[in-house]
This record gives sequence, structure tokens and C-alpha cells, in this order.
Amino acid sequence: MTQVSLEELAKSAANCDRCELCRSRANVVFGEGDPETPMLLIGEGPGETEDATGRPFVGRAGALLDKALLENKIQRKHVYITNIIKCRATLVENGRVQNRPPRVDEINACRDWLLQQIGLIKPLVIVCIGGPSAKLLIHPTFAMTREHGVFFDTPYCPGGITAVLHPAYILRMQGNAFEQNYRYLVDDIAKARRRVIDIRKGTVQPPPAAKPEPPEELTLF
Repeated sequence: MTQVSLEELAKSAANCDRCELCRSRANVVFGEGDPETPMLLIGEGPGETEDATGRPFVGRAGALLDKALLENKIQRKHVYITNIIKCRATLVENGRVQNRPPRVDEINACRDWLLQQIGLIKPLVIVCIGGPSAKLLIHPTFAMTREHGVFFDTPYCPGGITAVLHPAYILRMQGNAFEQNYRYLVDDIAKARRRVIDIRKGTVQPPPAAKPEPPEELTLF
């Protein structure tokens, strides 16, 4: 069964030492949710709270994501949520541990875990959470302001891949800017939900092809 296979994969990932992040992590944040979901959500990597709990998208950003899902009548248990990398990438500045973007070697070391997750789940659509995962999975010049909610062709699922604003980005805003960008998040999730429904009905149109891949050493796949 898919569930057993994902559980076995998670157990293997828990002992991963393919890159130096294994030395500083508290937990491997493998992912969670429905192993047979039609909708797979992929962020960039875990932060401090995720590293501490071993769960993806928790804390304030996770709560906002949950709220946006619920507005679309989707509970967290109805989707599967994971990240490009499974361990928190950090640096120390002024004696404090800070998040940092993952390096190419870290992404490459972790890519097989994600590929296996996609292969086991077999989603109908993939939703990138935030610009970094969109640049890796859709195309390297992805522009969130223009292309959020747009579906692109991908070899990893039949319904295409899209991207939504990262909840942490929205939380940095106030007033009208917060409300507008939160609405983008809700509406783009709604598009993904509608696409799943249309695929199941057989009425979906093929998404446009993504732009050319970046040079091999910079790609996730």
C-alpha cells in the first residue's frame, strides 16, 4: 500500500546523512497528509518550528495555510505537504541561528526523497508554496507576481504544476496588502481544487509548457 511505502521512506529519510544539514537538524521534516491525495503541496524547506516538531508548515505560516485551505473546504489531512529539502538550512549570525536558502548541493542531495514521494503519491496536481520551490520545479525565472495561480506542464503529474504565495510572505504585510495577498492564496488554491475536479470529470485543458530548464547543475531534477 502507498501508506506503508511512504512510512518506510520516511523512516529511511530520518537517518539521512547525504549532506551536512544532518549535523545541525533537530528532526527530518519528511512531510505529512493523505498519501493518496490528488493535490501535493511543496515548499522550499523547514524553518525553526518545523525543525523542532518534525512537521511541515506549522506555526503562524502553517496556521494561515490551513485557514486558506479551509476556505476551500480542504483540511490539511486531505492534501500532502512536504518540502524540497527535508532538513532546516541554517547559518549563525551574531550568535543567533537563522534560516538560509538551501545550497544547490543540499537540494541535489535531497531530490531523490522528493522524487520518490511524488512517485508514491501520484498527485493529479502539484502546488508550489512560494517562489523558491516554483523556480526549482516550474522554471528558473518564475515571477510570482505575474505567474501565481497559472498552471504549467510537468512530467510529474497529469494536471500540471502551479504556485501560490508563501504564507510567511503574506504575514509580513498589513492592512489592505495582507488582505489582497491572502485572497490571492485562497483563490489560487481554489484554482488547484477546481483543476482536480475538472481532471476527474475529463474536462481539463492541457496547461502551457513551462519555460526551458536551467543548466543541469542548477536543476532539482
